[in-house]
Amino acid sequence: MSEKPVESLSESEAEQELKRLAAEIAEHDRRYHTEDAPTISDAEYDALARRNLAIEERFPDLVRDDSPSRRVGAPPAEGFAKVRHAVPMLSLAKAYTDQDVADFIERGRRFFDRDKDLDIAFTAEPKIDGLSASLRYENGVFVQGATRGDGAVGEDITANLKTIADIPKKLQGSGWPEVIEIRGEVYMTYAEFEALKQRSAATGGQDYVNPRNTAAGSLRQKDPSVTASRNLKFFAYAWGYATADPAPTQYDSVQKFKEWGFKVSPLMVRAKSIDELIAQYHHIEELRSSLGYDIDGVVYKVDQLELQRRWGFVTGEPRWAVAHKFPAEQAMTTVEKIDIQVGRTGTLAPVARLAPVTVGGVVVENVTLHNEDYIKGFDSNGQPIRDGIDVRIGDTVVIQRAGDVIPQIVSVVIGKRPANAVPYEFPHTCPVCGSPATREINEKTGKEDSRRRCTGELICAAQAVERLRHFVSRGAMDIEGLGAENIDLFFNAGLVKTAADIFTLKDRRPAVTKALAERREEQARLREEASGKTRKNVRSIEERNYEGLDKLFAAIDARREPELDRFIFALGIRHIGETTAAVLARQFSTIEELIRVGKETAKAEDPHTVFPSINGIGDTVINALRDFFGNERNDDVLDALLAQVHPKPYVMEISAGSEVSGKTVVFTGSLEKMTRSEAKAMAERLGAKVAGSVSAKTDLVVAGPGAGSKLKVASDLGIEVIDEDTWLQRIGRAG
Repeated sequence: MSEKPVESLSESEAEQELKRLAAEIAEHDRRYHTEDAPTISDAEYDALARRNLAIEERFPDLVRDDSPSRRVGAPPAEGFAKVRHAVPMLSLAKAYTDQDVADFIERGRRFFDRDKDLDIAFTAEPKIDGLSASLRYENGVFVQGATRGDGAVGEDITANLKTIADIPKKLQGSGWPEVIEIRGEVYMTYAEFEALKQRSAATGGQDYVNPRNTAAGSLRQKDPSVTASRNLKFFAYAWGYATADPAPTQYDSVQKFKEWGFKVSPLMVRAKSIDELIAQYHHIEELRSSLGYDIDGVVYKVDQLELQRRWGFVTGEPRWAVAHKFPAEQAMTTVEKIDIQVGRTGTLAPVARLAPVTVGGVVVENVTLHNEDYIKGFDSNGQPIRDGIDVRIGDTVVIQRAGDVIPQIVSVVIGKRPANAVPYEFPHTCPVCGSPATREINEKTGKEDSRRRCTGELICAAQAVERLRHFVSRGAMDIEGLGAENIDLFFNAGLVKTAADIFTLKDRRPAVTKALAERREEQARLREEASGKTRKNVRSIEERNYEGLDKLFAAIDARREPELDRFIFALGIRHIGETTAAVLARQFSTIEELIRVGKETAKAEDPHTVFPSINGIGDTVINALRDFFGNERNDDVLDALLAQVHPKPYVMEISAGSEVSGKTVVFTGSLEKMTRSEAKAMAERLGAKVAGSVSAKTDLVVAGPGAGSKLKVASDLGIEVIDEDTWLQRIGRAG
C-alpha cells in the first residue's frame, strides 16, 4: 500500500497505512534523534512524513493520536542534562504541491473571515536540513543551548554550541529583550562534510552518511573540541520564550536577529499572494544545488505576530506555518525477495527487500508493499495503480523517496522482467504461528479490508512480542535498557509473556542472568567461527553476570508510577495513540475511571449513552475501547498489571494569570466577534478545555444568539452562562 496513490486508498486502507507510517516513523525518530544512527536518509524520512500528511488531509477523521504530524523529534538522549523548553519547539505541517500551499492560505483567510479588510502577509525562506537548536540569552549573554528533543524537553548542549562561530556569545547592537530564546538550525556545509569524510577515510575511521546526520552527531559529542573541529554553521529563523517580541512581524524580527549578530537566510522574503510564494519556492529550488548546504523545502509563515497568536496551534505544530517540500528523487533497483512481517495487531505487512541503491545520497534496501492488492497492482476498489502492473521477485523497479524521505515504488520496468518471474502468492496463514490470516469486512463500507490479519491473537508470538515492545517503547512506558532485543530474549526464554511479568523480572534474576549470559556466549561463538580464533580461560555461564542487570531492574522499578497518558498508550489499544491517550487521561483523570466507563460502554447497546462526548474522540476510538474492555481475556492481564503498576492521576497544569485556566468551557449559539474555531483556539491557549456538550463537569457556557438546548441544560445544572462580550472581558480581550 506504500506504493498505492493516496487518492486511491479506501478508508480502511488509509487507516492501516497511517498506523504503519506512525510506527515506522517513530522508529526512525528514535534511531536518528536518540541514537544518531539513522537507517534512512533525511529525504527518505521526509517522504514517509509526506505520505502520512497526504492521507491525513484526505481522511481527517482517521488522524491518529500518535501521528508523526503531531509529534516532534524524540525523547532526549541519555548522557546529557535535560532542558525543559519554556515554549515548546514544534514541528511544521508539510505541503507537497502548489495546491497544498493554496489550501494553507485559504485556511488562514477562512479563519480570519470576520476581518474583511485584513491584509495577511507571509514570509518565505529556505528550510535548512540540519539539527534544530534553541539558544537562551539573558541580558544579551548566551547562557544555555539545547536540542529540540521531543519538543518539550531537549538536551543541554551549551558547551558544544559555544564552539560554533555563527552563534554570538553576546548579542550585538541594542533593543534585544531581557530574555529571549533564539531558535535556528545547526548544519554542515557540503565542503566541510567532504573534508571530514576524507580525514576519516585516511585514518580508517567511520563513514558518514550525509551532512545532516553528521551535524546532529557532532552536536552530541561529549568532547566540545570534537564539535569545534567539525566547523558547524547556524542560521537563526525563529524564537521561543521572550520577555518582548523582537518586532511586530516575523520578517522584521528575523532582520533584528541579523542586527544582533546572527546569520539569517538571505533568501527570506515577504509576500502577499500565493503566486509570490510559489515564485520564491521555485527560485530557491533552482538555487538549491549552488547553496553549498542541504535544504529540503521552503517554509511559509504568517508574517504578523498578532495573527500568528490568533490562529494558534494544533497538536505538535502551529497553524500559521507550513513547510513546502521539494520533489522526491528517483533511482532504479531490483526486488530480491518479499518478506512478511507480523505487527502487534496481527497485520501481515509485506516488505520488498531490494538490491541496495542510493537515492539522493541515501541507501535504500527495503520498501513497504502495504498489502496483497497493492502487490497485484490494484487499489481496494479494484482500480489499477502502477498501470495495473504487479510486483514480482526479480522485477526491476523505480524507487522514489516520497517527500525526499520514505522510499516507495513508483513503477515496474516491465521490459526488464525476468522470464521466470511469477506472480507473488500472498500467504493466507500467519508465518509466525500458522493461524489463518483473514481479510475482515469493514463495518463502515461493507467491503473487504485491504490487509490480512493473523487470527492467533494471544497465541501468536509475533503479536505478543510486538505488544511488549510497544509497552516498553519510549512513547509508552519508556523503560531504559529493555529494548526490542531484550524483549525478544526474555520472551523466548519464557521470562516475560505479559506486561505484568516485566515488573516481577527481578524475582527471576538467576534465570535472567543465565539468558543474557547464554546470548553473550552464542554471540562470542559466532565471532570465533568468523575469525577462526579460539578464546582462552572462558568462564562458565554460572560464573558470569550481566553488569547492567541492576540498572535494568532499577529502570523497571522507576516506571511503577507512570503518567496516566503514557500508561493508556502503552496498553496498545487499537487506534489509541499518544495524542488520544492524552485526551482520555485529561477526560477521566484516573485509570480506574477509564476502566469503569470502558466496561459500561462495552455493555451498552448504544455506546453514546454511556461514553461522554469528547472533542477529538470519534466512533473509531470508542469502538476500540469497547472491544478492549469488553474482552474478558484482557481483564486478568490488566488486573495483574495494575497489581504492579499504579498510574498517577492526571492533574491539569493551570496557567497563572488566566481566570479560565483549568475550566471546561462550552460555546453555543452564534458568535459575532470571532469565529467558533478562533474562540476555541483562544480558550485552549489560556488553559481551558473546550467541550462540545454541557455536562456536570462544565464550568462555563458562552452563549451567543440562537443558543438552544444547551442553555436549558446549563440552567438545570446551575452552570454559569455569559455572553460573548463578558467572555472577552473575562479573558482580557475586550475593548
